[in-house]
Amino acid sequence: MQSRKNGNWYYAEYSTFRVLPEAQNYKLQVAGYSGNAGGQRFTSVHNGRMFTTYDRDNDLWPDGNCACGGFWYNWCYQCGVNNGIPNIFEWYDLPGGRLLQTSRMWLKCK
Repeated sequence: MQSRKNGNWYYAEYSTFRVLPEAQNYKLQVAGYSGNAGGQRFTSVHNGRMFTTYDRDNDLWPDGNCACGGFWYNWCYQCGVNNGIPNIFEWYDLPGGRLLQTSRMWLKCK
């Protein structure tokens, strides 16, 4: 993730990152953070959440749908790396300020 404030790059790596089947609404299982992005909030807030999109409201927000883009929203998010809305494209614990310039995600299948 690149900080919008300082332009520096940060990363978060997880030893466990599983997406469960459609029958479980693609529930996320994430644990084992390492990196320099401050990723503990991602595990504590988004772990165990179901994937939410515009047409599939699986978040916990009682007043509507959190989806600004597909993600594992809670109520609504603390790490919005796929929101698509400039002022909420963020990673809360990022040392360079929480607003992101860009982000990339790699998944390594075992």
